[in-house]
Amino acid sequence: MKKIKLPLDDNIIKELQAGDEVRLTGTIYTARDQAHKRLVETLEAGEDLPFTIKGSVIYYVGPAPNKPGKVIGSAGPTTSYRMDPFVEPLLKAGLKGMIGKGARSESVRNAIKNYNAVYFAAVGGAAALIAEHIKEAEVIAYPELGPEAVRKLYVENLPLFVVNDTEGNDLYEQGQKKFQKN
Repeated sequence: MKKIKLPLDDNIIKELQAGDEVRLTGTIYTARDQAHKRLVETLEAGEDLPFTIKGSVIYYVGPAPNKPGKVIGSAGPTTSYRMDPFVEPLLKAGLKGMIGKGARSESVRNAIKNYNAVYFAAVGGAAALIAEHIKEAEVIAYPELGPEAVRKLYVENLPLFVVNDTEGNDLYEQGQKKFQKN
């Protein structure tokens, strides 16, 4: 298991391999479909994003409302492929990591290699457990999107797996090949 303090940089990312178990600590941002669309439109308009994207990680999540005394509600990953059309402009702008669930398109896997980034998977179905690793949460953009608003989260030892690394490896493909051999 690798413990990583954010933000991400090229040296950290190059050490990560598909299949690595990691624990992230630091600031990440949340965004889903509509927020991604707006972020890319902001970049295309030449305007500043609502957060510093260089070295950042975006978590594909629309958390449930928080219960009294909790920072955030259940916060499980959403299916990542819906964000695929928006990934390359964000990587080009400096995004270094993405967290979600499910496989990515070939174009996203190529962009991950080209921009020296990484795609992590959070375990689906573990939303309440994931929420325990979120210590701070604040809506920073697009509050009208409700659960899909962009949030700034501070996480401690967030449990993840590397799915796509800078060498083009894919954990899901590796798993399928291993299973087929057996």
